[in-house]
Amino acid sequence: MDALIAASARALAAGDALVALKHVALRDDPPALALRGIAMARLGELARSRELLRRAARAFGHEELARARCVLADAEVALAMRDLAGPARTLAAACATFEKHGDRANALHARLIAARRLLLLGRLADAAATLGSIAPAGLPASSVAVAELTAAELALRSLRCGPAAAALARADQAAYRAGIPALIAEVAEARAALERPAARRIAAGRVQSLRLHEVEACLASGALVLDACRRGLAGAGTWQPLARRPILFALARMLAEAWPQDVERDALIATAFRTRRPDETHRARLRVEIGRLRRLLQALAAIEATPRGFVLQPRDGREVVVLAPPVDGEQASLLALLSDGAAWSTSALALALGASQRTVQRAVSALETSGQLRGIGQARARRWLAAPLVGFTTILLLPASLPAA
Repeated sequence: MDALIAASARALAAGDALVALKHVALRDDPPALALRGIAMARLGELARSRELLRRAARAFGHEELARARCVLADAEVALAMRDLAGPARTLAAACATFEKHGDRANALHARLIAARRLLLLGRLADAAATLGSIAPAGLPASSVAVAELTAAELALRSLRCGPAAAALARADQAAYRAGIPALIAEVAEARAALERPAARRIAAGRVQSLRLHEVEACLASGALVLDACRRGLAGAGTWQPLARRPILFALARMLAEAWPQDVERDALIATAFRTRRPDETHRARLRVEIGRLRRLLQALAAIEATPRGFVLQPRDGREVVVLAPPVDGEQASLLALLSDGAAWSTSALALALGASQRTVQRAVSALETSGQLRGIGQARARRWLAAPLVGFTTILLLPASLPAA
């Protein structure tokens, strides 16, 4: 390694991308291309960074280890760009190369990137398995901080606040050891999310803001909980999902919010079928849908007919609670993903939400029209940004944010 390459690498390790770039800015040999790519990523020029890293990988030719390191850096930049469609097997192959050559630090870092990608996609079980294969001992302090941040987010998405707080405390210590201001700020923001409102508790007409640990306690309280964050009913260790049954979910939410009172038939029809002029066909359809909802909820609650409508009757005299998201609307989960400050493509959003790209494009268009997000770039390179959702945490709005009990 020549003196300029060594000096550039030291500057990058110290977090000074401009000095690193100055040492190799006019060079096109493979190590210089790789260092330029990493420096450009640190400066926010992600597309240019990926171009340089891919050039470096090709230029390294038969140098397997150096090529794998370029692939690893490219994968990390792709994650920052929210390019989630790239093949996971490329990263797995790079990890195998590191292990073959005894490069343990980079092998663990490759697994960490894979875990973070799975977390963004809402694949919590796969992310937990990948993260479990990473032993932080011997890793640089910056990597330990990122690993603990990932573990904390995984715990929060599974609504385990105790383990999340412990992981964030370890991340904070590692970030200060690393001395990287951006990493310290990221950990501080994650810790602040624990104290912000995460949902609204609606019971017997009263509304109360809940923090994440209070949401965890609510779900464990034994009450019948209509969970409007992940769209289903929970109670006594039973979970009945309604995310793919929007009409049944709308009916269940109205009945739960009105409990212990009943709901008029016309009000149920207006909300579930979106019509203000109900006729006999709507009333017949309501009877059919209520019958379907009764069968789905029979282990948790009964739905009784009253002279003017229907009422929810939980088993064993339990209280009924509605757990509402901090912001309502069909695009709440989409806004939660976009509020992380990264620029997302519609294809990446579709992957993370488990929706079709056309559905996401329609939602994005509506949000752009209302001024809630803006686009950058053109055609296939177009990405979308939204302002942070301040004042509360969006954990419960993210895909697969709670365990399927």
